[in-house]
Amino acid sequence: MKMVALGDVADINPKAEKIAPDEEVSFVGMADLDIASALTQSTTVRPFREVSKGYTTFADGDILVAKITPCFENNKIGQARLSCKIGVGSTEFHVVRPSERLHDRYLLHFLRQDKVRRAGERRMTGSAGQRRVPVNFVEGLRVPLPSLDEQRRIAEILDNADALRTKRAQIERSWTELASAIFDRLFGDPIANPRGWPRHSFGELVASMQYGPRFYNESYSFEGVRIVRITDLDTAGHLNFGPMPKMTVTDDERQKFALTAGDILFARTGATVGKLALIKHDDPLCIAGAYFIRIKLRDSVEPRFAAAFLRTRSIQSIIKAGSHQSAQQNFSGPGLRALPCPLPPIELQRQFCNIMAKLEEERTCRAEAAAALDELFASLESRAFFGRL
Repeated sequence: MKMVALGDVADINPKAEKIAPDEEVSFVGMADLDIASALTQSTTVRPFREVSKGYTTFADGDILVAKITPCFENNKIGQARLSCKIGVGSTEFHVVRPSERLHDRYLLHFLRQDKVRRAGERRMTGSAGQRRVPVNFVEGLRVPLPSLDEQRRIAEILDNADALRTKRAQIERSWTELASAIFDRLFGDPIANPRGWPRHSFGELVASMQYGPRFYNESYSFEGVRIVRITDLDTAGHLNFGPMPKMTVTDDERQKFALTAGDILFARTGATVGKLALIKHDDPLCIAGAYFIRIKLRDSVEPRFAAAFLRTRSIQSIIKAGSHQSAQQNFSGPGLRALPCPLPPIELQRQFCNIMAKLEEERTCRAEAAAALDELFASLESRAFFGRL
């Protein structure tokens, strides 16, 4: 199959058209690019004069690629679906506008492959939390270029397969909503505290908080301890251990950073801020990376209760508002410690945990089916871009 550089069949970061000051444009922040659907979901419209400086402009149908860490690693790559002809948004987007030789949906599926993301991670430049995918990486990507009819056929197959995964994600969200409803029924909203539980700051209930160590891709190997990256945590709190890189660590590092059952992992930065996972007894040995905070709790708090508390809408709203106080979304230790946390009796916490454990058993069965669906989609992608679909 013919291979071409993406820069030869698409306009990368095209120059903005002349736009009248009063023309209405769609405003798209980084959070408005939905990872699951790979589409923008913003309904915000502004006159162009309000956003004419300091933002990136693009057109309806363009492909947006988040270039900054950890958004790129989180697969923040999607298509602009705008209510206006023109969109304006984050400067942390690379804009890719396919030519008439390249089908837009075919290109989107190509860019969202795991292997493209891994290659982009290796090419990132910059320091620590400000690492970015350079434009020459995007321009130089080698894209298989079958006929347009074949591209449309491949895109349709992958769109249909992805629709099944989207339905599965909707079911997963329903489970999350059920868990939230059970928490609310037993304990009430943690901010309103209608049951009158004793009030504490979350920091008073925490034994320790620890930032994950910073590891670099060059240190990864095929054996050793799994390293948890932001991309390994989904919005429902599942850790995907399969694709985690491994690394050889010292005994001191293992003792200091290895995760144990009951630990809560909290994503502290970027568009994923506020996501969290609860480590279980049967999870493999892991160390969380630098974008996580590991939370260990005191004996007066059940870890399942604490994780559910942090996931409540009111607490997530505080986290979201606090994270937007800097250019790079961040909500770290002091903010977590200050969160208001009513503390019900330990017996009631355990009752909640027992209910959640039974629900988790049912959820695990669905998760196995979901994993099989993900494997099928990855296989379809691989075959599609090697001309074997």
